[in-house]
Amino acid sequence: MADLARSVGFLSRLPVPDRFFRGHDGTISRAVRAFPAAGLLIAALPALVLFLLVTADGDPLVASFVALALLSLMTGALHEDGLADAVDGLGGGRDRDHALAIMKDSRTGSYGVVSLILSFGLRASALAALARHDAGLAALALLATAAISRALMVAHWRALVPARDGGLASNAGMPEDRARNIALLTGALAALILLIPAAGLPVALLSLLAAALVSYGFTRLARKKLGGHTGDTIGATQQLTEIASLATLALAI
Repeated sequence: MADLARSVGFLSRLPVPDRFFRGHDGTISRAVRAFPAAGLLIAALPALVLFLLVTADGDPLVASFVALALLSLMTGALHEDGLADAVDGLGGGRDRDHALAIMKDSRTGSYGVVSLILSFGLRASALAALARHDAGLAALALLATAAISRALMVAHWRALVPARDGGLASNAGMPEDRARNIALLTGALAALILLIPAAGLPVALLSLLAAALVSYGFTRLARKKLGGHTGDTIGATQQLTEIASLATLALAI
């Protein structure tokens, strides 16, 4: 429960009782094992809203954007901010130091703006396509991708050394191997349990494979361009893998 509470506090703006942080050193090296469960909790209300709006004959695309807007409010757009900064740095940086400087700048460049437009557009259109097929499938997909994308955040985090000292990810500590393995296992199981009844095993596995491949490719890119991870690349991993998983589901159904 303490790991789950700290994970929710780290990944969202949802209120968490102070008792879970008293005497805590601020690291979440072990708590990351609860990231997939935290993702399920964070996405539960947006998924319910999406389901209710669609079943009430609301337009699926509008309902999908409403659900994503609510999800962004609950997380404080933490991962979207990471995506925009990471894409700005990786797309516009001349070298490692220049890329890191761009990522640290609070201003958002054209690469970042385009990435946010595509992130919301692709996720909303994918959810809308699923909702037109089955409102329940769309809601379950939002939950499933919330779990697996946050598990792959941990994998990206563990695979790379910090690219800079003193950042949020660096101060939070490196995930333990066991915690990473638990996160990946629980994230994959949660996604499969949620998706198989509505989408079938082949489609469910295909969506997880797409997310894993995107995570692997982006981790290699971050290693090559930055020499490690930052809080921005961790957040970008969540966004990119969620997009990949949802888009794969929508195209395969």
